[in-house]
Amino acid sequence: MRLNTLKPAPGAKRPRLRVGRGASAGQGKTCGRGVKGQRARKGGYHKVGFEGGQMPLQRRLPKVGFRSKVKPTRAEVRLHELARVDAEVIDLEALKKAGVVSTLAERAKVVLSGEIRKAVTLKGIAATRGALAAITAAGGKVEA
Repeated sequence: MRLNTLKPAPGAKRPRLRVGRGASAGQGKTCGRGVKGQRARKGGYHKVGFEGGQMPLQRRLPKVGFRSKVKPTRAEVRLHELARVDAEVIDLEALKKAGVVSTLAERAKVVLSGEIRKAVTLKGIAATRGALAAITAAGGKVEA
């Protein structure tokens, strides 16, 4: 295969429809626009979603969802993920370097999920009550 021989698959590119070229061409006279009305005219249009004055669908349905601007800057770390970090003192930079949290994270919090076997020291990272108990039980500690 060579770059100069590449071409679309057969049938992938259909020829442009030439409208208004007579009945035998398949799109003669009204050119597929129907009979009369705004949409039949050249330049006749309405806004996207316009329903002839009826309340449009996007306004009839309720608004839904919310995207927090803060979410990308916060990270949740599970207990068993702390084992992936090869550092004496685990801080935010160590977590980022190990790929446990996103590089965009500004704060992290350890939650009680999984188990921890090695003693770790957390510095500048929050921990839930259950996670704190599990870390101290494994011989670790949490510094402010």
